[in-house]
Amino acid sequence: MFGTSKKKFRSPRITTVIGTGTEIRGDITFSSGLHVDGVIKGDVISDPQDRSATLTLSELGTIDGNVRVGNVMLNGTVVGDVVAGNRVELAPKARITGTLTYAMLEMAMGAEVNGKLIHAAEQDPLQLQYDGNQDEAGDGVGGKGALTTDS
Repeated sequence: MFGTSKKKFRSPRITTVIGTGTEIRGDITFSSGLHVDGVIKGDVISDPQDRSATLTLSELGTIDGNVRVGNVMLNGTVVGDVVAGNRVELAPKARITGTLTYAMLEMAMGAEVNGKLIHAAEQDPLQLQYDGNQDEAGDGVGGKGALTTDS
């Protein structure tokens, strides 16, 4: 009946682990699963549309840089912007200082986002639109043939 077709999110197999006491300086690009218990000073990047790419940041982990991943599971600290193409889970000790862009968000009591929350559907870039047709009045101002911006 109700709720029987609801798909449960499953974390992918972890293929890379950055352990406690390890500090990486520089950007990291990965696919599948990345688990961080250490410190990353640089950007963490995966294809945001890849639904299998998941970053897991434990309460011991810290990222000082931007994150651009399909799925994000945070219980540590990120100082930078986080863009998740699919899902974000913020556990009680999660701390983000920066803008969080998400498609789906689950946030536990105690988690903090010190910055903007932006739903992915709301973040359309400013675009100029011109359809090539003259407006009804033919004066080139305001009608279909006008050059306009989306806001």
